[in-house]
Amino acid sequence: MVGDVRRLCFLLLLLVLLPFLAAADDECSNDGEGRNKTVALRLRIAAIFSILVCGGIGVLVPVLGRWIPALRPEKDVFFVVKAFAAGVIIATAFVHILPDAFENLTSPCLDPHPWSDFPFAGFTAMVAAIGTLMIDTIATGYFTRVHGGATPEAEGSNQIHTHSTHAHTHVVDLKDETPAQLIRHRVISQAKFKRGSIITMGLFFSLTTPVGIAIGIGVSSVYNENSPTALIVEGLLNSVASGILVYMALVDLLAADFMNPKVQGRAKLQLMLNVALLLGAGLMSLLAKWA
Repeated sequence: MVGDVRRLCFLLLLLVLLPFLAAADDECSNDGEGRNKTVALRLRIAAIFSILVCGGIGVLVPVLGRWIPALRPEKDVFFVVKAFAAGVIIATAFVHILPDAFENLTSPCLDPHPWSDFPFAGFTAMVAAIGTLMIDTIATGYFTRVHGGATPEAEGSNQIHTHSTHAHTHVVDLKDETPAQLIRHRVISQAKFKRGSIITMGLFFSLTTPVGIAIGIGVSSVYNENSPTALIVEGLLNSVASGILVYMALVDLLAADFMNPKVQGRAKLQLMLNVALLLGAGLMSLLAKWA
């Protein structure tokens, strides 16, 4: 939790300093010509409230699932919803964010050497995805060791049918998991989280994106978005974001759910998940026509 707060503070500081870094550049002063900034501002303000509401609902559903059986994540409908969400995330990364990163980092406003000599956007996205994997596995391994969970190596066998991780006095049984799934599996003992911790994490989850949009609205009016510094910073951040989103969608959502024995043993549920995935990716990709 402390690490998340530090990363958030660093990102907010970077966004605040961006206009000061970009203000010193006078090149490419054509600042968003041909773009209706009034309409864009209205859409951004609407996005703040819509994302805030949807984020709050997303936080409440798993929390309420502790008391309402119908809202528990093992239900079939949640597998379908997560597949749809994964499709949206993948399309966001590949169709929306990554192309913007390539556009930023290959802009004629930048020095062609080195920015046109190497695909920095794709390279940065790859590094971000690999880095996320490393952090994820290290954190999961640390959690497992601290709380006494058995790793596949400790079991000495690939035939692991039940894996129990004890967090305080709460036990979560993960049945019919493969060793690879055990490494990726997140065991979060929500029942043992204090109310204050749940509220804090929920607020951070709900407010991060709306606050980022609000900061972006504020700083976009005081710096030249076509300056070399602004293009480089925005392009690199877009590349990192796309790499993280690709990892999240493929590993945290699709790999975990599509290989789940409950899904593997039911052809109808598999079909529903594939349709939901394609639908989410298709609809989000379609939005790129107007984005």
